[in-house]
Amino acid sequence: MRPRALILTLVLVGTFWLITTHGNWSVQRLLRPLSSSGKLWVDPVTAHGATGFGADEQNNIDIYKTSHLATVSITSVAYQRNMFFQVFPVKGAGSGFIINEDGEIVTNKHVIAGARQVQVTLADSKQYDGEILGVDSRDDLAILKINAGHKLTALPLGDSDKLLVGQKVLAIGNPFNFGGTLTTGIVSSLGRKLENEDGVLMEGLIQTDAAINPGNSGGPLLDSSGNVIGVNTMILGSQTATGQAGSIGIGFAMPITRVKAMLQEYRATGHISRAVLGVTQTVYIPPNWQFSDQLDLPESGGLLIQQIDDGSPAAAALHGPSRVIRFGFTQLGVGGDLIVAIDGKPVDSEQSLTQAIMQKRGGDSIVLTIYREGRTMKVTVKLGSAPESLR
Repeated sequence: MRPRALILTLVLVGTFWLITTHGNWSVQRLLRPLSSSGKLWVDPVTAHGATGFGADEQNNIDIYKTSHLATVSITSVAYQRNMFFQVFPVKGAGSGFIINEDGEIVTNKHVIAGARQVQVTLADSKQYDGEILGVDSRDDLAILKINAGHKLTALPLGDSDKLLVGQKVLAIGNPFNFGGTLTTGIVSSLGRKLENEDGVLMEGLIQTDAAINPGNSGGPLLDSSGNVIGVNTMILGSQTATGQAGSIGIGFAMPITRVKAMLQEYRATGHISRAVLGVTQTVYIPPNWQFSDQLDLPESGGLLIQQIDDGSPAAAALHGPSRVIRFGFTQLGVGGDLIVAIDGKPVDSEQSLTQAIMQKRGGDSIVLTIYREGRTMKVTVKLGSAPESLR
């Protein structure tokens, strides 16, 4: 065969091979490697991979492939009494995520509160009994552990201190018991404050519009690199047909820095503690109370101490009541300290002291501005610690 005929034959065979083995190609594409502008023509399918996914879609897919393996479903059983004092089981459900290959899991405290039994279901549907290692009421967090008998996929913990409003986030969990559900969104705001169902003020929350629903609690909120930057904790929502709150694009996650602090304490001490002051009873005196002058109290009002535990940090720094007076059927201890501000913030409710202590850990200090015997002074108290209660 002549050289020119041989070359033509090879070109035709090569063209036919490309057409038959790459069905999404066309002769027009083969013959037009340049666009009308003269620039290199790029195939819109192969530019995003053979499947045609865009960069953001592929990022979602890649993160989910790994992260959902480390996201677990948690079922808890607590026992309650009805009005006839009969004991009956109450089941709860939520999510969690594995933080190391040995089977330690982070979730919300409210997911396992009061539980007698905890069951953890992995992505492969295998179930294990969960052991509660510790809880942190301050931040609604808990640590569990399972013994799977083999190394588990774990999620890396990121840095929530560097978050910016507008950056992409992904949430994985088990909303309404639909396991392994992925939703995406952005960081809507930072540093939010919100009271939970127990009246505890949750501070520093991450707000996101990634859909979070009942059952998502305790699951991971991830950044675009697949690092956990928050624990999905609360939602504001509308009522669904089942009577549960559904997502309206306002969800809240506890920053991962709080998880790291909890883990650091657990690793160092073997438990998680709550801060203790030792003021066990107070009465809120509102501003401009009609009896303030008679009791030599300031018009600003505050928390009048009624009881202090012996041997507590408060016992060495604060004064309890010296006498008791009656207002109708009510008794009031007077003559003790009136707390008017906590860490520089004026007292404005009966819960002010409890909420302030909830933000502390054992060993932290709290600065109390008190009114004592006609004088205002500041007292710094180093808080004690006590093991957290699951209930």
